[in-house]
Amino acid sequence: MDNRNYLIILYDFYGELLNDKQREYFEDYYFNNLSLGEISENVGVSRNAIHKNIKGSEEKLYFYEEKLGLYQKRKLMENLLLKDDIKVIKDKIRELY
Repeated sequence: MDNRNYLIILYDFYGELLNDKQREYFEDYYFNNLSLGEISENVGVSRNAIHKNIKGSEEKLYFYEEKLGLYQKRKLMENLLLKDDIKVIKDKIRELY
């Protein structure tokens, strides 16, 4: 999975933990495919400020995943659902918590 898709997944999990401006700029950049210059023109701040804000948002998303691990746990649970052995499933679930 490429970095862009990973960040979008993390945003789905942790986006509400970002402030309004971080969410706005992140969504414009990643979901609306606007360039830094376009976002800058739309909101009336420098391109560099937009870049710093987006990079800060990315760092926060990585931090939240590192500390909370919701995406990793979700992937683990999805993999467990494919298993047939109920004992293995129970043991793995216990390891998660």
